[in-house]
Amino acid sequence: MTTKDFLLEIGSEELPSAPLDAARAELPRLLGSALDDAGLAHGEIRVVSSPRRLAALVSDVASATEAKTQVFRGPKVAQAYDADGNPTKAAMGFSRGKGVDVGALEVVEFKGEKHVAVTLGEPAREATELLGPIAEGVIAALSWPRSMRWGSTTERYCRPVRWIVCLFGDEVVDVRYANVVSGRRTWGHRVLAPGEHEVPDPASYLDVLEGAYVLDHDARAARIREGIAALEDELGLEVDTPASTFAEVVNLCEWPTVLAGRFDERFLEVPQEIICEAMLKHQRCFPAFNADGSLSRTFILVSNGDPAHNEAIVEGNERVVRARLDDAAFFFEEDLKASMEDWLESLAQVTFQEKLGTLRQKVARMERLAGEVARLAGEDDVTIAQAKRAAHLAKADLVSQAVVEFTSQQGVMGGHYARAAGEDEVVAQAVAEHYRPRYAGDELPGGVVGSAVAVADKLDTICGMFAIDEPPTGSKDPFAQRRGAIGVIRLLERMPNASLRALIDVALGLYQEQGLDFDRAEVARAVAEFFSGRLQTMAREEGAEADAVAAIAHTGVVDPAEFLSRVRALEAARAEAGELMDDLAQAFLRATHLADPALGTEVDLAALGEAERALYEATEAAEADVEAALADDRFSDALAALAALRGPIDRFFEDVLVMDHDPAVRRRRLVLLNRFAAPFAGVADFAALAKVS
Repeated sequence: MTTKDFLLEIGSEELPSAPLDAARAELPRLLGSALDDAGLAHGEIRVVSSPRRLAALVSDVASATEAKTQVFRGPKVAQAYDADGNPTKAAMGFSRGKGVDVGALEVVEFKGEKHVAVTLGEPAREATELLGPIAEGVIAALSWPRSMRWGSTTERYCRPVRWIVCLFGDEVVDVRYANVVSGRRTWGHRVLAPGEHEVPDPASYLDVLEGAYVLDHDARAARIREGIAALEDELGLEVDTPASTFAEVVNLCEWPTVLAGRFDERFLEVPQEIICEAMLKHQRCFPAFNADGSLSRTFILVSNGDPAHNEAIVEGNERVVRARLDDAAFFFEEDLKASMEDWLESLAQVTFQEKLGTLRQKVARMERLAGEVARLAGEDDVTIAQAKRAAHLAKADLVSQAVVEFTSQQGVMGGHYARAAGEDEVVAQAVAEHYRPRYAGDELPGGVVGSAVAVADKLDTICGMFAIDEPPTGSKDPFAQRRGAIGVIRLLERMPNASLRALIDVALGLYQEQGLDFDRAEVARAVAEFFSGRLQTMAREEGAEADAVAAIAHTGVVDPAEFLSRVRALEAARAEAGELMDDLAQAFLRATHLADPALGTEVDLAALGEAERALYEATEAAEADVEAALADDRFSDALAALAALRGPIDRFFEDVLVMDHDPAVRRRRLVLLNRFAAPFAGVADFAALAKVS
């Protein structure tokens, strides 16, 4: 069967960047499914996009579907015909349902019985009659965060559709959407090649676009990166290109030109964080840094205009950037005239959460909780006081003018204001860093004071939301409790002496002191379980086996450093001596199935036989070794101590009939199995490790 390439281009007003990226991913799925459902074989689907177009190039689309024949089986012959051979209602209903005369029924055999059947053929259909409806359906099915209608149309799209190109080979496919009829004319760059440009066939499409000064997404991204690299070499600078801003810039141009502008030196006296954000978020310009890491006066812009007017384009961007940086400088200078303590009192008018009170109340809780984190971590009085002071100031900048304007700089600006107010550098740095980690892979605060404040902030939110029975759900986590829990885990992993259960209890106690009514023990259990779930997920993401993670989780350990180190040690032990650990798990499972906890663990030493005494003595020694190892956080040694029980328990089961007919003997041996199981309890749930055959 012959094949041709297929092109569908939807031309529109400029599309927003993020929705365009989402549509780029969605289009090939929608179009591929539609072609498959229609029975049209096809090759690779390539997406092409620019701010004003979303297109798909499909290679080797079949010129027609395959003809099909299908046999439909109906009722048994005995049910389809009466004794005289006349069709019954069953036969007539079946034939009517298939759209054929009852006389067209045939007889087929199925599983030794005869049934009436009908053979229906589905003729091949030409691709040209299918592709139009497919294209219209795909355009309508594209999902946008916000879609719109325009003019008198009822169809929707992200922005008004202005043209459609739909070609099968060199033939135009009829597509009609929102009063736009398809053709073979696309539109070029608004400035460099305005107007229509004819596309002879799909194979020529990319060449036509390039001739009209329009590059595809990947080509634009590569051209921008090459331009930035060239300027970096020329100027001796390093340009910061955050992924989100870079992706947006790529989707703002069709024929990019990378240029360098400069701003006034006086702006270097303003904190570079708000200078950079003003350029990145508001102007989509990239800041450039000197070799020593300091911010330079140079910024990088990407133009979509005529390169003949680059000088004017740079001038215009410098004027706009200057105005934006003037705003940033004004906000910062005005903030320096205010007091952080005044801002702190203003937080009493800002709601943290309707049921949990104001931000001022949250700050009060954070002060006490941060001090407790530092104390439990083993820090001295000076560090504890620094943690409390940093927590006291941590949220003050939320009502500053700079943070109201540049919200992502919360905390960072607080650090600048704390330094300006003469606070200790440790305190100022902790204020600046206490929101960390903000996302997976983000840096942690540099010191224990910042870590203590970060734990207090995140744990206070989590415990408060659980106390009012608003834990995160599958679709709802407005206070980012999952991300907060992962942050707490990463932070406490660096502070192994700080007990998570103890901190949960302190955090909940502070809410009760505030007047919140809840079952403290039950909420503490739920919060610990929530953290256990996060820990298990993180351990599995590290590559640990699910049964090893479950074995540690069942012990009730939730302190991050201990939990994760136990999982890693268990995985290492299994990797080094897998057969030994498996056999030990099987023996433990057998012992616990036979054991009777109601009988206790008091062993009658005088009555023990040789194998019984060997198991008892080995168990006593193992328990002492396990306790000592766990006390020193030597989990690998605890596992080694348990592994030493394999020989004695194997010998016990080989030499002794546990369920002896003598009740006294049976009881003694069951008590011994209770004793054997005891050292395992605080190490891991070995039953979870046993492979059930």
